[in-house]
Amino acid sequence: MDEPPFRSGIVTVAGPPNTGKSTLVNALVGSKVAITTPVPQTTRTALRGIVHRPGAQIVLVDTPGIHRPLHRLGEGMVRTARNRLAEGDVTLFVADASRPPGEEAHLAAEAVRASAVPVLAAVNKCDRAAAEEIDRVTRWLQDALGPVEVHVISALRGDGLEALVEALVRRLPPGPPLFPEGDRTDQPLAVLIQEIIREKAILHTRDEVPHSIAVEVEDLQPRPERGITYIRATVHVERPSQKKILIGEGGRMIREIGRASREEIESLLGSRVYLDLWVTVSEGWRERVDRLRQFYPDLARDVPSP
Repeated sequence: MDEPPFRSGIVTVAGPPNTGKSTLVNALVGSKVAITTPVPQTTRTALRGIVHRPGAQIVLVDTPGIHRPLHRLGEGMVRTARNRLAEGDVTLFVADASRPPGEEAHLAAEAVRASAVPVLAAVNKCDRAAAEEIDRVTRWLQDALGPVEVHVISALRGDGLEALVEALVRRLPPGPPLFPEGDRTDQPLAVLIQEIIREKAILHTRDEVPHSIAVEVEDLQPRPERGITYIRATVHVERPSQKKILIGEGGRMIREIGRASREEIESLLGSRVYLDLWVTVSEGWRERVDRLRQFYPDLARDVPSP
């Protein structure tokens, strides 16, 4: 008997904010390629994670959650999500079993339907929901997306993930691998590092700060003679009060953010790191096209002009 053809393609992971899309991407890839926090809209750009299976390769595109934007950054994020939908071979719509679908879920479903790309759905966070809650979200998906195959999963625990992968592979077209064996993401190293720092800053700060944080890696130099990698990075916020929170009393907060970031970056690089971390105020950067293009070049084509 002939062997089945190798299958490869792009799966766009879409849905409203905070449904666990990035956690799911990391779980399927088998390593951390996307930062995760409890804060909605943590994912700001489309990023790729690569899943390798015998006879198949899935390129997952993790997209920002679709929502009603309040600033130009949010507009660019939503445009990015909508544009990536049209570029995939399959869309994986991720819903949250632990809360009723709201306005953002309806917005995301409308965008997915408009893309006219084959859809598979996942009800995530089944470990946090009762059976009747899972059934409610499953019924909503069938109403909102039309007849669709629904998988009940927990990205955090790994429940149902292999069955989901098999269903995605069946929907991919025959074709050669799109990335070399062993690749997990196509993100540049500097982007991975800046996202690690942003994740730690979000996790360590109060509710009013996380959405205003952007990180810029300004220098990244291996120094083999000293056995370290030197990294200079700046954390941008919008107001002096936010800078004060990030620095903390006597610099305690920024030191803790730096310590947590350095540990993960050292694990990523496999070497010691000297992290030179600074905080600066860039007033209104979420509304400034020049700043958005500086901090998120990949978002530039989706950021609306003034």
